[in-house]
Amino acid sequence: MTTKEQAHFWRHPAVPGTDLLKARYVTHRFSRHVHDGYAIGVIVGGVEEFHYRGTLHRAGTGELVLVNPDSVHTGQAGEPGGWAYRMLYPSIDALAGIAAELGIRCATPHFPEQVVRDDEVAALLGRAHQAAERGDALAASTLSRTLFARLLTRHATPRPAAALPAEGRQAVREALDLIHACLVDPPTLDDLAEAVGARPFALLRAFKAATGLPPHAYLNDLRVRQARRLLLAGVRPAQVAAEVGFTDQAHLNRHFKRVVGVPPAAYQRAAGTYKTGACPGT
Repeated sequence: MTTKEQAHFWRHPAVPGTDLLKARYVTHRFSRHVHDGYAIGVIVGGVEEFHYRGTLHRAGTGELVLVNPDSVHTGQAGEPGGWAYRMLYPSIDALAGIAAELGIRCATPHFPEQVVRDDEVAALLGRAHQAAERGDALAASTLSRTLFARLLTRHATPRPAAALPAEGRQAVREALDLIHACLVDPPTLDDLAEAVGARPFALLRAFKAATGLPPHAYLNDLRVRQARRLLLAGVRPAQVAAEVGFTDQAHLNRHFKRVVGVPPAAYQRAAGTYKTGACPGT
C-alpha cells in the first residue's frame, strides 16, 4: 500500500444528514473525539487501531467499523503501512427513522460490537459508497438505505441505559449547558463546579464518566463540531475560528484535522461542491 496520505470528505448526494469520507492514512492520528451521529465504515486496506471506551480495537481489511454517537474514540495506523477505508457518518435521526420503518423498537440504535466481520454487508457498504462518490443519487440512496437496514437488523441493539447516579447526571447536564453557552470564554473547572454545586474533582469524575472526556477536551471537540456547522453554512474559516473560540485559524486547523481528518477549507469546499449538485473528485 502506498505511503501517500489522501483524504476526501463530502456530503451524501441523496441521504440527508449523512457525510462520507474516503481516506488513506499512514502517520495521521485522530485525537480523542465524539460524533453527533454514527461512524460506519469498511477497511479496504491495511489495519486501523482505535481506542473506544477504554478498549483498543484493531480492524483489518474487509472488516466493518461501527462507532456509536457520543462515544469517545481515536484512530491511528495499526501497522507501518497505515490503513485505507470508506466511511459513512449518518445522523441519529437517519438511522432511527430507518429502524422505525423496519419496526425495530429502539429510539436510538446501538452497535455493541465495534469491529465486525460481515462480508455481505461490507460489500454492500462499498457499493453504496462508490455510488455516492459517482454522484448517482438513485443508486446511492437505495444502496445506503439497504446498507443501514442490514446493519440494524444484523448488528444493532437498543441503546443501553446510562449507569451514572442521578445527582451526577444533573451536575454534568448543567456543566454541559454552561460549556455550550461559553465556547469563546469558558469557565475554569473550579468555576464550573461552583456553578453546578459540585466539588471540582467529583465533577471531573462524573463528567468523564458521562462523556468520556474531561471538560477541556470536550470543549475543543464541541468547538470542532460547531465549526463544521458554520463551515457548512459558508462562513470563512478565519471567522469560524473566532466564533467558536480558537485563538486563530491555525489553531482551528490543528484541532479540526485531528477530529475530522481533513482541513477546514477542504471540508468546506466539499460541502460547496455538494450544494452545486456536482460529484466531488477523488
